[in-house]
Amino acid sequence: MAIVHMSVAAFGGPAPLVFRSEHLAFAIALAFLPDVRMGRLPDRFLSLSLTVFGLCATAYIVLAADHIFQRIAYIDPLTSVQLVLGSALVLVILEATRRRVGLPLALTAATFIAYALAIGDIEYGALMEQLYLTTDGIFGIPMGVSATYVSLFIIFGVMVERSGAGRLFMDASLALVGHTSGGPAKVACVTSAFFGSVSGSAVANVMTTGAFTIPLMKRTGYRPAFSGAVEAVASTGGQFMPPIMGATAFVMAEFLGVSYLQVAAYAAVPALLYFLALFAALHFEAKRNGLSGLPRADLPQFGKVLRREGHLALPLVLLIFVLGSGYSAGLAALSGILAVVPATWLRAHTRQVFNPLSLIEALAASAKAVVPVALACACAGIVIGVVTLTGLGIEFASLVISAAGSSLMLALILTMLAGIVLGMGMPTTPAYVIQVSLLVPAVVKLGVEPAAAHLFVLYFAVLSNITPPVAMASLAASAISGARLGETSRIALKLAATAYLVPFLFALYPALLLIGEPSEIVLSTATALIGVVALAAGFTGWLINSLRLFERVIMLCASGAFLLPGVATDIIGTVVFSAFCIYQYKIRARDTSALAVPAPEKAN
Repeated sequence: MAIVHMSVAAFGGPAPLVFRSEHLAFAIALAFLPDVRMGRLPDRFLSLSLTVFGLCATAYIVLAADHIFQRIAYIDPLTSVQLVLGSALVLVILEATRRRVGLPLALTAATFIAYALAIGDIEYGALMEQLYLTTDGIFGIPMGVSATYVSLFIIFGVMVERSGAGRLFMDASLALVGHTSGGPAKVACVTSAFFGSVSGSAVANVMTTGAFTIPLMKRTGYRPAFSGAVEAVASTGGQFMPPIMGATAFVMAEFLGVSYLQVAAYAAVPALLYFLALFAALHFEAKRNGLSGLPRADLPQFGKVLRREGHLALPLVLLIFVLGSGYSAGLAALSGILAVVPATWLRAHTRQVFNPLSLIEALAASAKAVVPVALACACAGIVIGVVTLTGLGIEFASLVISAAGSSLMLALILTMLAGIVLGMGMPTTPAYVIQVSLLVPAVVKLGVEPAAAHLFVLYFAVLSNITPPVAMASLAASAISGARLGETSRIALKLAATAYLVPFLFALYPALLLIGEPSEIVLSTATALIGVVALAAGFTGWLINSLRLFERVIMLCASGAFLLPGVATDIIGTVVFSAFCIYQYKIRARDTSALAVPAPEKAN
């Protein structure tokens, strides 16, 4: 599977419908065949039968491609074979999704099918034609993105991880921030930002980097729940951290009709705000609790880290260079993949990382990692097919506008709630696609920039990873830290408070997405950066010194002034924040002077 996708990226491939069916065939086989080798005989037979049905249905697309391209959709009637194969493929996808992704997504897709037949008054044959024989259903945009881009970036991420680059990210983070106040927590923040931008999965990021950072935080004085919360929030942010982000960014690029590099540019400032707010909160929390950093003698030196392990970052550098040169995302990913093995040859201690067997194992692991994404995209295609065929998207948009009463803020709040709820039960990509079909048109109609509307729903689908009651990233972090999920989730919400505000900011003020005049972009970005730091100070209760309750309220008000639009509010925020910083410095200087005065000696 990995070799086929790399070959298509290098030399081109068949027609989109054919290649997408081949991609799905690989995913179906890898979803069921492991179950054929284990379990009771009836279960093994069922898994084998589902594999055969799925492969037959996808093989028909390949073998009968000419006939499918020549027929007139919705005019030429479906043959009995097409109807049976389409029905079988839908059932196979739902069962494969249930096994490899989860029951909620399979139920969601099944619910949309039931809606089309029972309420949408769509004939069964017309529904199967839409889902099976067109590029508006199962083989639609999500499946195309999965086959063309996402699979390659997943292969790249697995190869980079197997090369040992994760150690590079960890050592570089330790060298840069390990010695500062709360160093271990900051190491988790920086490492997860680096690694998450490559892995694109919050839970995978937690399990990979958290295995090191969470025990390190616990050893240096952080409570288990706080340690897990830090890792969960940092790992979640990796899904919208350029340059690679998560799989959903590629789907967004297709929907918006822009390059992937443009989507990364849209996400740059919001991602910076997210991680700056988290980093500031960790610093203030460490100062408030008197947590110091790690001894410099125990930490690696940044220069030595780069000399010893820096060559492992060359594939990522090459990928970014190819993307920035204007080439396609697929070619950029392929370039990075092909550079991984040669990069390990540049130093003796990494030269033996990849031998023929370990290379095959890495490619096999990457192909297996593609399976849940491909199945999720297939279910997302089912949802899109139903929404398009029934006109549900238009009806739902009208319903949202009616419920919001033409209030943009209320519409955004409803969209936020929907995004969080959908994201709790399914992966980010299908949660995003469903919102694009149902909610984004309403938000755009109320005046939000399309790019801002798409990024808005993506952010809240991602933030569901740390939002109770499900909070999958917090759950994974709790399993490592040994803390209770409820406490970990509560602290994660506090640390990520700014993240829930950032989408509203760029939805209302698209300058934060680098849309608009340069002066407006610079001013909005600068004030937003200061605003999130003030917000973190207000929430944690520390700036330069400890903050009392009324001082925390002042900080929160100053942050609100920075984050609201307009020159007047920016001036107010600047005056309040500057005056408060001066006030805090004077208090610190006074306390320091008092400590420095020696106590008078007693008379003999």
